Amino acid sequence: MAEAELPPLYAKVCGKLRSRSPRPPLEALLSLGVPEHRAQKALAATGRKSSEEAAAWLRAHHHDPNLDDPIPQEYALYLCPSGPLATSLQEFWVESERQCSRNRAHESFPHITLCDFFTCEDRKVDGLYEALKKAGDQFASSFPPVVSLNLHSSSSYIGFFISAGPAEVLKSFAVAFATEASMLADCRVKAGTKQLHLTLAHKFSPHHQWTLEQLAKAISPSQRCQWTASLYSRDMRFVNYKTLRVLYQYRPQNHDELLLNPGDLVYVDQSQQEEASTGWMIATCHQSGCRGLVPENYLERVSESEAWVKQRTYAFTPAQGLSPSLPRDTTARPKKPERTLYINSVSKSLDLQLTPSVSVRRRLLVVRHGERVDQVFGKSWMQQCLTADGRYTRPDLNFPASLPPRSDGAQGFELDPPLSSCGIFQARLVGEALLEQGLTVGSVYSAPAVRCVETAHHILHSLKIHTTVPIRLEPGLFEWAKWESSRGVPPFMSLSELSDAGYNIDAEYRPCLAVSSLAATESYEDFTNRCSAAVKSIIRHCEQKAGDVLIVGHGSALDSLTRPLLGLPPKDSSEFAQLVRKVPSLAMCCCVEEEGRWQMTAPPVKALTHGSNSAFHWSFIV
Repeated sequence: MAEAELPPLYAKVCGKLRSRSPRPPLEALLSLGVPEHRAQKALAATGRKSSEEAAAWLRAHHHDPNLDDPIPQEYALYLCPSGPLATSLQEFWVESERQCSRNRAHESFPHITLCDFFTCEDRKVDGLYEALKKAGDQFASSFPPVVSLNLHSSSSYIGFFISAGPAEVLKSFAVAFATEASMLADCRVKAGTKQLHLTLAHKFSPHHQWTLEQLAKAISPSQRCQWTASLYSRDMRFVNYKTLRVLYQYRPQNHDELLLNPGDLVYVDQSQQEEASTGWMIATCHQSGCRGLVPENYLERVSESEAWVKQRTYAFTPAQGLSPSLPRDTTARPKKPERTLYINSVSKSLDLQLTPSVSVRRRLLVVRHGERVDQVFGKSWMQQCLTADGRYTRPDLNFPASLPPRSDGAQGFELDPPLSSCGIFQARLVGEALLEQGLTVGSVYSAPAVRCVETAHHILHSLKIHTTVPIRLEPGLFEWAKWESSRGVPPFMSLSELSDAGYNIDAEYRPCLAVSSLAATESYEDFTNRCSAAVKSIIRHCEQKAGDVLIVGHGSALDSLTRPLLGLPPKDSSEFAQLVRKVPSLAMCCCVEEEGRWQMTAPPVKALTHGSNSAFHWSFIV
């Protein structure tokens, strides 16, 4: 039925419905009785997308102690890529973290900074949106068809610098936005005045420079790209905090703990953790604003930009960034490109560059031993498992099924404790993971402590090479002997005793340091020199041997054995001690030698994380 044929009253109602505009989000929140300052705060924190999202944010922050604080959001204007270039940059982000661990660039996504972070009152944010649109419209026709990127590398920075012509246009656009924002939103915005750049890596370890450079060279900066000016905001209170994501649900057991749901984000200030117990952290929840204790092993580190809010964007012409040598008409199928010129995967491109002129010669894995018995049952664990006549019994399933005989009797394990049942399981699990990754271990070295020998044995057992690859005992791998000063360096099991217990020990190996050289009076400098000499001796010993090198030691080994290879000086002794306390069972570091230089890379297997399991007795029930 045509509108002219509708009854007059019905047509009048339809006209009103068509002309009625949706209620603005602020008005909708105010109609619900929300105070204006809270409504404005919620809208700013959610990007002013809808009243529903703002209302949900207010419900989540019902117990936020800072809900009424007049603290505005911080805003920044970035130029962000999309399309094939963005895909290559994201691949670089993933691969650089996998091979070289995190650096400062991983705290956000690929972007060109146009305006530094600035503050804007919650009630004036609409003015920023209008400023972005006005500046974008002003430069839409003059935006450069190609934003030329030139790779630059130094010992602490790798990234693309923007060519002079396009950079001047981008700076003018940033100035136009800053000018409009000052008039429309009454805020001071500082447009970028330094050379514009797109950072790939920043504040990384010097020994990672070569690998990062090769990954960066695999990115083709002439790929198609659409550039978008994006306005982001963040909570200025947590600028210097670490951002972590919740992995598992956690329901509070005490009033000072936080409720955690998978995917939630929390902020952690490392300088405010004195009051937290071991394994716990004091955190503020991004979703609720509440502060409390959270279990550390329920969290994983993420980029700080994960908690940012994308407020508004202005996309420039979709055809931006086309290389002049490439046709704009994509309907015709182009000729098949040369394999070495067009590669989407950064990692594949790096492989091509490394072969055959550069090859990965050797890989070194340094692993901490598994959970030991006294770690679970305390220093008096021997009193729980020895009968009056000295026989070993198993009072708990986490005690080992049996203890091997040794010349100093079962009491010898008091100073040289074995693995717990869980420790054995941990070692086998890591071995299975290494097997799945196809690792070929050719040489194995272990500190003389029985827990280290057992860990090496069970890893090799899962790799199915425990009968063919012997364990070489190296006393130089033992932890800092000063930590044994109260009881003295423990008497270790002999080679024959370990062999009789079923461990495949290399009796022909001659260590670089004798057990008798270990002394409880050892200084920190002596310890670091000893570890440096031990690991370098091991590398020389394996010079002509095939396969990866596995070292099983103590928590200190992950630092004291890798830094000498990387050419880094020892940490301060107090910093070293704090680090060792945080190294969990079966933690692993991986070093790879490339062109005679050793570099730290991501371990070939994932980390092993688990929670505690308290003691239980059936009588608790009745």
